[in-house]
Amino acid sequence: MCGIVGYVGYREAYPILIKGLHRLEYRGYDSAGLALVNGAGELNVHKCRGKVADLERFTEAKDISGHIGIAHTRWATHGAPNDVNAHPHYSESGSIALIHNGIIENYSVLKDALIQNGYTFKSSTDTEVLVQLIEYVKATNHCSLFEAVQSALKQVVGAYAIAVVEKGNQDEIIAARKSSPMVIGIGEGEYFLASDATPIVEYTDRVVYVNDGEIAVINRNQPLKVVSFDNVESQIDIRKLEMSISQLEKGGYPHFMLKEIHEQPRTIVDCIRGRISPNGDDVVLSGVIANKDKFLQARRIIFVACGTSWHAALIGEHLIEDMCRIPVEVEYASEFRYRNPVIEPGDVVVAVSQSGETADTLAAVELARAQGAFIFGICNVVGSSIARATDSGAYIHVGPEIGVASTKAFTGQVTVMTMIALTLAKEKGTISSERFAEVARGLLELPAKLEKVLGLDEEIRDLSKIFTYARNFIYLGRGYNYPAALEGALKLKEISYIHAEGYPAAEMKHGPIALIDSEMPVVVIATPDNIYEKTVSNIQEIKARGGKIIAVVAEGDTVVRGIADYCIEVPVAVECLMPLVASVPLQLLAYYIAVNKGRDVDQPRNLAKSVTVE
Repeated sequence: MCGIVGYVGYREAYPILIKGLHRLEYRGYDSAGLALVNGAGELNVHKCRGKVADLERFTEAKDISGHIGIAHTRWATHGAPNDVNAHPHYSESGSIALIHNGIIENYSVLKDALIQNGYTFKSSTDTEVLVQLIEYVKATNHCSLFEAVQSALKQVVGAYAIAVVEKGNQDEIIAARKSSPMVIGIGEGEYFLASDATPIVEYTDRVVYVNDGEIAVINRNQPLKVVSFDNVESQIDIRKLEMSISQLEKGGYPHFMLKEIHEQPRTIVDCIRGRISPNGDDVVLSGVIANKDKFLQARRIIFVACGTSWHAALIGEHLIEDMCRIPVEVEYASEFRYRNPVIEPGDVVVAVSQSGETADTLAAVELARAQGAFIFGICNVVGSSIARATDSGAYIHVGPEIGVASTKAFTGQVTVMTMIALTLAKEKGTISSERFAEVARGLLELPAKLEKVLGLDEEIRDLSKIFTYARNFIYLGRGYNYPAALEGALKLKEISYIHAEGYPAAEMKHGPIALIDSEMPVVVIATPDNIYEKTVSNIQEIKARGGKIIAVVAEGDTVVRGIADYCIEVPVAVECLMPLVASVPLQLLAYYIAVNKGRDVDQPRNLAKSVTVE
């Protein structure tokens, strides 16, 4: 969601802040701004609606000097996207400026109390309430900025990552977090602050992840200090950042999304490296092996996830039930956390999130933990909140994913779930050695198959031109391929803004077939499996009603090719791995349709990469 950046040190802050905001653009935003304290101690706030480039133009004739500053990209939650509601927000006296990622739930009550004490408000945001509250506490108690922030946050209900600077103090940023991510980079005589590590990697590889309920005093003349809201000092855990600048660049591709689609053969290699033996006769996931009793004795396994991660979890459900014979449920984290679910100590809850910061999934983790479940995480970002909140887990190791529409994270998540299923099935004795080897070797062969699919790039680009102006799409799949159909539809609607729905192919006759006519493109995943003939029958039903069929088929398929209007031929993989093969052409199809429509592919409207608020 919102992106925050901060700097204090010996360099000019403005270039670092602007570059940091550009690094965070992938998170999605509608306005941007920054606050700087110059050499004379004056506090200058500059902000505007629009892109970071608009902010750069806006500040061309402004005072942007100073060795300390905070900056922000906003994704609107309270108040329309405009100059006034953009961050930073400053206090009534103009002496304190604050940036905020999250939502203050009790802002209305706090605002009313501040108005009664003579405060006025310029914006419609919850954030302005917080900065006014901090000033009120500071003025009333004649205390330091740190003490005022600490006291004010005890009155706040909600989620936040904040950074605060004040007039006359060129040395110190006060930062705090609760349920929103924050990382501090440590340099020589300087500190960096951000929502995630992408703005920091260029300057240092030494980072500290701030925990929930902690406040950081970031003073360039002192060692980093982190304390709890109750003033108990925390131990500083400095970690090495494993990320490179090259991972954050487009590498010659026009968009991050296309780059990330084409990275998938390599990211699958990275995901399975060291986890599958070269001959495919063994799979080792340390997070599962170390806790195998929890899994093997589990009454059931519950996946909690959102969006693309939820689609991956549907495949995980099929894999684990098929291979391990353990009951599995897949829950939307946003619903799970509110419906008073039945969770018992014998349950294993698997939290799936690319960023490891998804607010609903993190809340589901906390709920499940409180009820005694064992929590296992599957995420991409090392040191993320979910990675630290779970009992154990597995990283997907696909590298930074910048495009808002997830691609390589989806295939990485399914790959990890396949290895989990294989590991558990072997321990449980519910899989034959022949099938185990078949699937494990299938994973080893997967990168080469994805390379072959990516060779269809030009063909799919040409196909996309035919369907650029379609208003609706239906995606169909069966068995393992049904979640791939859901994911294909999500990719199209996310980045092209074309309405698209995914269905199990057999459900067409139970309602959606009423939509079929010559104006309705239908994408069908019709690769070999044990119900291939039934999928063919579903295609014939659509064709008989005039639907335009785009079929993803196996190389050499003649049956579906004789029915469908257009076919995309992909290499054959083991049945349970076909969703990984089939998803790549659907990613490309969505990408090229969106490009043809002139959409902002990497930053589609209204969407954010990391959904850190409800």
